[in-house]
Formats: sequence, structure tokens, C-alpha cells
Amino acid sequence: MERELFDKELIKSNLNKRKAKDKVLKIITIIATLVGVIFLLVLLIQIFSKGFKYLNWDFLTGFPSSRPERAGIAPAIVGSMYILVLTILISVPLGIGTAIYLELYAKPSKLTEFIKLNIQNLAGVPAIVYGILGLGVFVKFFMLGSSIISGALTLSLLVLSPIIISSQEALKTVPYSFYEGALALGVSKWQAIKGVVLPCAISNIITGIVLSLARAVGEASPLIVVGAATFLRFLPKSLLDGFTVLPIQIYNWTSRPEPEFQYLASAGIIVLLVIVFMFNILAIIIRKKFEKKYD
Repeated sequence: MERELFDKELIKSNLNKRKAKDKVLKIITIIATLVGVIFLLVLLIQIFSKGFKYLNWDFLTGFPSSRPERAGIAPAIVGSMYILVLTILISVPLGIGTAIYLELYAKPSKLTEFIKLNIQNLAGVPAIVYGILGLGVFVKFFMLGSSIISGALTLSLLVLSPIIISSQEALKTVPYSFYEGALALGVSKWQAIKGVVLPCAISNIITGIVLSLARAVGEASPLIVVGAATFLRFLPKSLLDGFTVLPIQIYNWTSRPEPEFQYLASAGIIVLLVIVFMFNILAIIIRKKFEKKYD
């Protein structure tokens, strides 16, 4: 009897300690989150207070200039859109296709595990390394020069690994019995994947793609290595033209000593945030559409 009372007291004591630790960790997590959110809000307030008044049609359609009152951001906007669209067209089909092959077609083997391990390792490689790879392969070996296509191919390499990994995880969330049930009905393997597995996983796949491409939109280092211009006075008309993007243009303005260029950089950041925000909204709409269709 005394032993039972002692065990109950010990269990109660351990439970109270765990609850106390849980409360402490919750408080630390909330404080850490609030610190990050507060700094983000302060930064956004500062950016909008400095840059919002510079947002006008002349700024959005103008070209860079050494005179702040005449400086515009049109080449950077067009270049960013070119790069983003091409990166989506290259990396998304290739990433999803690779994930489907590794999860549903490739036979379990040491080679398959080796490939998966290397894909995971590539996701942690610094962006500048992809820039060096793009410079050596696309710019020099394939002689594409410092063009839009070189930049898009380089960023596609950057986001390919995260897209593959997120797509693999999304495919794993679909119960394998769904896939087997489709095959039991007599459809082909690809029909089962296209008609059952992909529709069930598409919302999670889109989420992973959005997060990966959001990283690509803000990257400047690999594009600088590839040869993106910091000062461009024309709009690119073909995929082999020179280009610049918003992060590089913003960096160029922040490096100037004149305070007016700092304000222009804030306005450029607002434009970049709006583009990323619109892209995320579009992705959410597409994801919700698929969720409603296949619920």
C-alpha cells in the first residue's frame, strides 16, 4: 500500500514537472515568435514609410538613372517576370516528374537511395554555388551568355531539389491503397497516378512549389555570378538578351550614398513584396480549386 502511494506521488510529481517544462517552452516559443514578428513589422513600417511616396507610374515604367528623380524599375520588373515564368516552366514539370519516378516507378535499390540522399543534400547547397555552376555550364559551355535563359536555368537548378523533396513528401501522404485500388480496376500505372495519386497530392505539391519559388524570386547571388546587369537601360525582348532582376536593382540602389536612392530601394522592395504576394495568392487559389474538386 505504501509502495502504491509512493508510485502515485512520483507519477504526479513527474507530471507536474512536465507540465511546468511545457509552459516554459510555450512561453519561450511565444516570445521568440513575437520578437520576430515585431522586428518584421518595424522593418515593413520603415520600408513603406520611406518608399510608398515614390511609387508612381513613372517609377514603374521608367529606366534606371544616375538621377534619383528620373530612376525607374521597369527592366527589373520585366526581367524578374521572365526569370520567374521560365523557372516555373523548367523546374516544376521536371521536379514533379522526378518525384513521381522516384516514389512510384523506381525499384528500391542502393542506387535509388543514393539518388534520394544526394537530392536532399543538394537542397542545402548555398545559392552562390549554383551560380558558379550556371556560369560554367550555361554561360560558357553551352555559350548562352549572360542571358535570361541562363539565369532561369540556374535558378531552376536552385529550386529543383526542394520541389522534388516536397513533391515526394506530398505523394507519400496519399494512401498506397488508393493507388492499388486504381490498378485493381484495370487502369494503367500512369492512369492511376494521373487520375488518383496526383489529384490527392496536388495541394501539398503546390505548397512546396510556392515556398521554393518564393526563395528563387529573392535570390540575387547566383544571378550576379551568371552575369545579370546592375544597370540596364532597355527592356529584354528575347531569351538571349541581358537582364536584371528586382533584388539586384534594389541592392544597387542601397549601395548608393544618396538618401534618395535608399528611398527608391524601399519602393523596389514594396514592388517585390507585391509580386511575391500576388504569386502566393494565385497559388492559393489554384490549390483551393483542386481541393474542392477532389474532396
